[in-house]
Amino acid sequence: MTGVSPNQHITAMIASDAITASAPIIPGQVQPASLDLRLGTVAYRVRASFLAGHRRTVSDRLAEFRMHEIDLTGGAVLEKGCVYVVPLMESLTLPTGMSGAASAKSSIGRLDLLTRIITDRGVEFDRIPDGYCGPLYVEICPQSFSVIARTGQMLNQIIFRTGKTVIDDDALRAIHDDTPIVSGDPVIADGLGFSVDLRPGSGNLVGYRAKPHTGVIDLAKLNHYDPAEYWEQVHTNSGWIILDPGAFYILVSREAITIPPACAAEMAPYLAMVGEFRVHYAGFFDPGFGHAASGGAGSRGVLEVRCHEAPFVLEHGQIVGKLIYERMAEVPTQLYGTDIASNYQGQGLKLSKHFRT
Repeated sequence: MTGVSPNQHITAMIASDAITASAPIIPGQVQPASLDLRLGTVAYRVRASFLAGHRRTVSDRLAEFRMHEIDLTGGAVLEKGCVYVVPLMESLTLPTGMSGAASAKSSIGRLDLLTRIITDRGVEFDRIPDGYCGPLYVEICPQSFSVIARTGQMLNQIIFRTGKTVIDDDALRAIHDDTPIVSGDPVIADGLGFSVDLRPGSGNLVGYRAKPHTGVIDLAKLNHYDPAEYWEQVHTNSGWIILDPGAFYILVSREAITIPPACAAEMAPYLAMVGEFRVHYAGFFDPGFGHAASGGAGSRGVLEVRCHEAPFVLEHGQIVGKLIYERMAEVPTQLYGTDIASNYQGQGLKLSKHFRT
C-alpha cells in the first residue's frame, strides 16, 4: 500500500520479523508514523564521521576508524566535539518496495546533538535503501553540550515509505482548503514554507542561544536543568537579530502548523540560497501534530538554527525552510498529542524536555 506506514503497520512489521531487535520492542517505541530506535550496549569513539559506501559494512569501517570502546550499560559521557558510532538494538529486513528514513527525535535536536543513522553499504545518512536487510547504527556528535547516554535510550526515529509518498503542491492546496494546515495564507512551492517569529505577541524574548562552556546533560533527567546554566536568552525590539558564526539557537516559527491525520511531514534540509545558516536537523512531524490543539488550530514549529561562516541578519517573517507533506498509507490508530501524551503539542518557543520550565 503506497504511503508512509502508520503505527498499526509498524506493529505488523514487528510481528512478521521485518523489524527485529536484540531486546523485546516495547509499545512506547511505536509512534503514529515512526519507530523509536534504541542505543545498544557500546559506543565506539571514531576518528571521523563516515559512510560505509556501496561495497562495505559499518563493521569494516569501524575496524579502520575506531579509537576505543565505551560501555553504555551504566551510562557514559559522550564529549562535545567528538564522534561516536553506536550499534542500535533494532535491525531490519524490509520487503522490496519499502525504504526508510530516519531523524533525531525533537528533544535531541534541541540539544544540538547531531545524530544520524548509518547502514551497511550506505551512501547517505538517515536513508535506508529499498529492501534493506541488516543492522542499524547511529553516529552521535555532540555539538553544544556533552551528554550522558545509556543503553536503551531512544535518540532517533525511523519512518517507512512505500511508493511515491510526497504530496504535490496542487494536492497540498486542496488539503489546506479542506483542513487548514497553517495559520494565515499558505506559502506553497515544493512544500509548505514557514518563517521565523521575531515579533512575539508579548515581551521581546525571541529565542535562546547555547552557552559555549557548560556542564554535561544527562539524557535521562527530564525537567531537571536550569536553563540559565546552559542558554542565553535572545531579546529584540527591532524585529531582527544577528546570528553569530558557529552559534546554535532555538527559535520558533511565526506560523502555527497542522499535520492532518492522513498526512505526515518532514522538515526539508537547509538550502544554501536562504542565507548563512542551517535551520533544523531535518525532522519528522507525526500525523496529528497541531491538529485540534487547545487554543486554536496548529502548533508552532521550534527551529534549531546554526549560523555558518559569516554573521547573518535574520528578520521577522523571513522564510527559513519548508515542510514536505507525505501521504499516510492509512490513518494511524493513534495520533500525535491526543493519544500518546506528546511533549510538544500546542507548543510555542520551548527548550527540550530536559530543562525546567
